[in-house]
Amino acid sequence: MSVSVEREIASFRDSEIRNNLRRVLESCSKLVEAGDFHESENTVSELIKFLDSVYDGAVSDPDSERAENEAFEAISEIHRYICSPSLDQEVVDALSFELPKAVSKFVRISSRFLDMATSIIDHFIVKCGPRDMLSILCNALGYSSKITKAASYIVPPLSGISKVFISIQRRQFEQVKEAFPIILNVLKVVSLESEEEEEELEDVFDRAVGIANSICEVCNKLEGDAKEKLQSLLGLYVLQCMALISASLGYKASRCHSFVLQLSQISSYCGLSYLSLLTTYEVETVAGSIFGDKDQYMGFLSHVKHGAALSVIWGLVSEEVAYTAKENLTAIKDELCNNQTKRWQAIGTLKQVLSFVNLPWELKKHAIDFLLCITDGSISRNCNEEHSEWSSYMPSLFSALQAVKMAIMHAPEPELRKKSFAVLKGVLDDIPISQRLDILKALITNTDSSSMIAIFIDLIRKEMHTAICNSRSIVKDAPQIENKAFPDTPFWNPEVIELAELVLRPPQGGPPILPEQSDAMLSALNLYRFVLMTESAEKTNFTGVLSRNNLLKAYNEWLLPLRTLVTGIMAESKSDYDEFSVDTVCTLNPLELVLYRCIELVEEKLKQST
Repeated sequence: MSVSVEREIASFRDSEIRNNLRRVLESCSKLVEAGDFHESENTVSELIKFLDSVYDGAVSDPDSERAENEAFEAISEIHRYICSPSLDQEVVDALSFELPKAVSKFVRISSRFLDMATSIIDHFIVKCGPRDMLSILCNALGYSSKITKAASYIVPPLSGISKVFISIQRRQFEQVKEAFPIILNVLKVVSLESEEEEEELEDVFDRAVGIANSICEVCNKLEGDAKEKLQSLLGLYVLQCMALISASLGYKASRCHSFVLQLSQISSYCGLSYLSLLTTYEVETVAGSIFGDKDQYMGFLSHVKHGAALSVIWGLVSEEVAYTAKENLTAIKDELCNNQTKRWQAIGTLKQVLSFVNLPWELKKHAIDFLLCITDGSISRNCNEEHSEWSSYMPSLFSALQAVKMAIMHAPEPELRKKSFAVLKGVLDDIPISQRLDILKALITNTDSSSMIAIFIDLIRKEMHTAICNSRSIVKDAPQIENKAFPDTPFWNPEVIELAELVLRPPQGGPPILPEQSDAMLSALNLYRFVLMTESAEKTNFTGVLSRNNLLKAYNEWLLPLRTLVTGIMAESKSDYDEFSVDTVCTLNPLELVLYRCIELVEEKLKQST
């Protein structure tokens, strides 16, 4: 087929599409003007079906230039029709509900459709009014759940909403409040729950940030209580967007830094300082005062807390961001180092960064560095052990330690894992000693990793050793009192032996799983041996480890069954020569040595007690 014939056929098809569209549009106009609304609705449905067929043809054959040109001709015809100054208002109203959705789909075909779809929506905003179009555009956003690869689709409605907000003259807060849940839910789905191209997401967030700038513009026109309420609402929106942008766009995405700069400036405008975001900003209080019931807002504001922490982290990443937010990070670090309560609040906020699975490790690294800075050995630890108020912070500190634990386990670089462990120790040291054992116990019972359980048990053993050293320095010149070689400390109590039993004799029944749990078991055996030898040397029994009943229990219920298990696995592994068997023997060798030493110590104590 010659080129000229192909062009003639393409031209014929283009004119056919144009003629079909004009026929349907003219039919719709006549029916609306005649007041036949039932038939006009059917005609609008026919129009949408026709546009969908053109769209489907272009999407199903993405390499076809002809199909794309046909689609563009269809959208161009719609644009010419809507822009006509002679078009009756009733016809515009009839088309306004469905056409924004239909034309927004076409943006997926190619970027050249974006300006056309946006322009069509802009003309609807002018001709139908901003308040009516706000509900129509929010409905169009909700329709995105039915569309595959929805990022490109939602760009024109978001652009339209940004312009609508500026145009609304009355009850701005109420209008924005109604629209925000829909906008944020769609942004969350597109950015976190679907696989979209980075370039398309950048277009989405360009419009999302544009909405924030539009609301800023509206706030500037308001005064008093109305302005404060809208600023509070805007602050929630900005923090949610900060989290979504940080998680979905690449750390070095070309426009990510620009978005963060703009959001940081708006956050400052809303009165959200870095220190307040880290310490006193209560999402539930702010959101509750606006939306009421928690169930109504936690879905679309689910990452506001993450955004609060990330606002500060971006200030650490970029001096320009901190400058734009008018923040002095050195002063903030000093304040947190010198104020334990604020430091605990900050730790509870920064955990959101470490627990946010979608975040790139580059941002988590800055969070770990910041935590390390505010929890190192030179900070002020002025907690009053007699004061009960600090206990309210323990659940938050525990969840922060859980987040740090995950960083230790999953950080991609050894240096980052090392820093995470230093943060773990720093946060634990910051917890009052009367609560530290309970926190460590909770960490052990809420951990599946054998290596992490071993680390926590080793930390308990080191705390016990430190308590002995400190006590000896205090009482070295004092006469020894019976069973009081050193003063009582929270770590020297029977709960420590119960922890060892928890590992060596699993509460769910059955023997421990070896070699998988060998790290935890070796650490538990070392703890038991340390306590047994120390209590014997000091002639004390704070933990009850030297009681005959406890010695018999440990001997018969932990140590002997474990010896049977270990020797059986070792004998079986030594008879094989595969790599797994060799690794098993190497792993269980130190465990076997400590186990036999514990058995010897217990047998010796049992002989002495008879």
